[in-house]
Amino acid sequence: MIASRNAYQEQCQDLMIRTVPLSQAQAKSMLNFVGGTCHGIIYGFVPRRKLHCEKLVKESGVTLLELMITLTIVMVLASVAMPLSRVSAKRTHEIELRQHLRIMRAAIDTFKLEWNRDGDLLLGPVCVKNKLTCKDVTSVYGYPKSLDMLLGVTLGSEEAAVRGTTTRRYLRHLPLDPLTGKADWLFRCYKDAPNTLSWCGEDVYDVMTQSQDTALDGTKYRDW
Repeated sequence: MIASRNAYQEQCQDLMIRTVPLSQAQAKSMLNFVGGTCHGIIYGFVPRRKLHCEKLVKESGVTLLELMITLTIVMVLASVAMPLSRVSAKRTHEIELRQHLRIMRAAIDTFKLEWNRDGDLLLGPVCVKNKLTCKDVTSVYGYPKSLDMLLGVTLGSEEAAVRGTTTRRYLRHLPLDPLTGKADWLFRCYKDAPNTLSWCGEDVYDVMTQSQDTALDGTKYRDW
């Protein structure tokens, strides 16, 4: 009987090479042979496989907790980032609006210098050389009659014909209003009041957006 038990112990040692140590008291209490078979615990050692399974269970629980924490953090960051993205998009539109207004107003001022007149008195250098055209494309104050005049004015002088420059351009194209997505600008005549909401239709002295929204700095876009 002793020999058979020793044989069983040797078999258990062969089967349980990868083990971890226990105290003698734990080993004795856990050492168990039933019907001459080894139940996986011998000589103060516990199989690593059992401990490894317990470790996997614990690690899987920690991983789930970490996943929940990560999702919570992502949701909080997303809730913060959405308003910031709206503000960033609005600021981009405001920058584009200022640029487009600046370009168009600069083109109007250049047109005024070259086609300037005071009634029938022709003052601008291009206006003097193109008398008939000047009265067709400008108002009595020397401003363009429409924004389309900035895209190109056909010159009728002999000098222009000789040089081959029969068209005078001030804009390549009409810029779109970034707030409305269209080239639906509002105009103001030279004789209009600064706060007027209607255009007289005689000339284009200034341009503005149709949007009545408020900018990030608290001002009205229409007042820009």
